[in-house]
Amino acid sequence: MLSLRRSPLKYLQVRDYLRSLVLSELRPGDPVPSERMLCERFGVSRMTVRQAVDALVVEGVLERIQGRGTFVAPPKVDLQVRLASFTEEMTRRGMTAGVKVLASGFVPAEPDIAEALKVATGEQLIHLHRLRLADDEPMAVEHTWLPADRLPGFLDDGIPASVYVELDARGLVPDWGEDTIDAGEADHEEAKLLMIKPGKPVLRISRRAFTGDAAIEYSRSAFRSDRYTLWVPVARPSPSVVPRGRTTAP
Repeated sequence: MLSLRRSPLKYLQVRDYLRSLVLSELRPGDPVPSERMLCERFGVSRMTVRQAVDALVVEGVLERIQGRGTFVAPPKVDLQVRLASFTEEMTRRGMTAGVKVLASGFVPAEPDIAEALKVATGEQLIHLHRLRLADDEPMAVEHTWLPADRLPGFLDDGIPASVYVELDARGLVPDWGEDTIDAGEADHEEAKLLMIKPGKPVLRISRRAFTGDAAIEYSRSAFRSDRYTLWVPVARPSPSVVPRGRTTAP
């Protein structure tokens, strides 16, 4: 029996052509061919071209800038869930990490922060408010709290270039932690610092880091979702352990 191969949808042809341009010829920030040129090249309608472009915008390959057009999007940085400093993560990717300190000092622990660090409400904490940069581009807005009683003189010589390096020097580098990850929208302050529009999506990560059984750091960060993609390695769970003399439920 003769089988008939269906020709690919027109928008897929346009999409694949644009993707090949991004991979072989264009660089981040370059404009893509105009709708008119694509319509003429493939003999399709503007609606078909827009469908192809929409698909690549959703994937993060292209980005639309209102009033200017459609451009190749900057590559996303894969944010791996692991206990490492921002500087370590950027260095691992071959990028230069930077930081702009927005505020620093001592603050009394608010109830939610106190709960996270397992200290009494009102206890003195070190607070750092920083803008994290990669290759001079804003990547994340970060608030960090540390228990002041465990870190005497922490701010005496100014803010350490790396909190984790300073903790390591004191024998308090975190050896385990936990992250809570949520999707959110940038508020006006975050949007201004991250150079995005208010209401744009951000990746919110709250972290508690521990040295032994004691919490040494609590942080809340808002990452630009247009520059980050979350990478979580997974594995099949280990078989359940059944105590000797017992059997698993049927």
